[in-house]
Amino acid sequence: MIQQEIAIAGSTVQYVFDAGLNKLSTLCDKKNTVIITDEHVFAAHGSKMKGWRTIVLKPGEAYKQQSAIDSILGQLMDMEADRSTTLVGIGGGVVTDMTGYAGAVYMRGVRTGFVPTTLLAMVDASIGGKNGVDVGVYKNLVGTIRQPAFLLFDTALLQTLPELEWQNGFAEIIKHAAIKDAAMFKELQQHDLRYFQQHKTALKQLVMKNALLKTTVVKKDPFEKGDRKLLNFGHTLGHAIENDQQLSHGYAVAVGMVYAAHLSQQLLQFKQSIDLIQTIEQYGLPTHAAFDMQRAFYNMRHDKKRVRDVMHFVLLQKLGKAVVHPIAIKQLEKLLLSH
Repeated sequence: MIQQEIAIAGSTVQYVFDAGLNKLSTLCDKKNTVIITDEHVFAAHGSKMKGWRTIVLKPGEAYKQQSAIDSILGQLMDMEADRSTTLVGIGGGVVTDMTGYAGAVYMRGVRTGFVPTTLLAMVDASIGGKNGVDVGVYKNLVGTIRQPAFLLFDTALLQTLPELEWQNGFAEIIKHAAIKDAAMFKELQQHDLRYFQQHKTALKQLVMKNALLKTTVVKKDPFEKGDRKLLNFGHTLGHAIENDQQLSHGYAVAVGMVYAAHLSQQLLQFKQSIDLIQTIEQYGLPTHAAFDMQRAFYNMRHDKKRVRDVMHFVLLQKLGKAVVHPIAIKQLEKLLLSH
């Protein structure tokens, strides 16, 4: 078990790596804790939650709506949860997002902690304090930025994941390497998904490396005023097609990264598009998808990254170095429609 306390935006977040779910009782009082999870996670790991009060949600992005939050708040009231209660989200990014949001608004804020159960949640979704829900096809339009008290990482929980969920996680790992860590990118080029599934120590190290990479970015810029925007590489177009086309998050981001690489090539003379595309394919992710670009562009215009007539698009100068590049909406439309 490896523990680190990291200060982010006036809060202290306890990171517990290489630990089993059985260590949860050392981080919160069982009698005064409510676990929030979903039906899939409860079916796979419910025996480990025996004796804990639980709220079990419907699984999937389709249920990441305000109505689900209202249901959570109602159940917390029925349980007589008070300001000393801790909410623990055990699940993927949808569960941790909703738990964090519910924790931020219930009684104007109660303590929360997360146990991510998907690779995507371990390396990305559970880290950084962004919580919220979707509004129609617009992802994470409503929510808060508020850090959890702790994060517990148990990579043994990944053993029950379907292949698609491994691929989703590796989309974010490839993104991290592309924007911030050229050495990690080389490591990814040398292996594939199967290698990390079979080598537990390599997987634990990769999870820790990615969790801390994202944390370092968030620590410097907790409210996304500068460097944190780089984490949106592949997400501007990715989010525009994800809910609309009912793609998994990783698939949408992978396609978004390919388009961002092409834009980087045109605008910043980025020369490593082939390396990025080959690595995306190596981890079983798509490099293209059939979608209506005009419709995607309409969705992009509602993106939080748009400021008036300019979209702040994350592009690559080289692998390991990304920049936020302002592109006029009209120019962006012309460039994207030419692909």
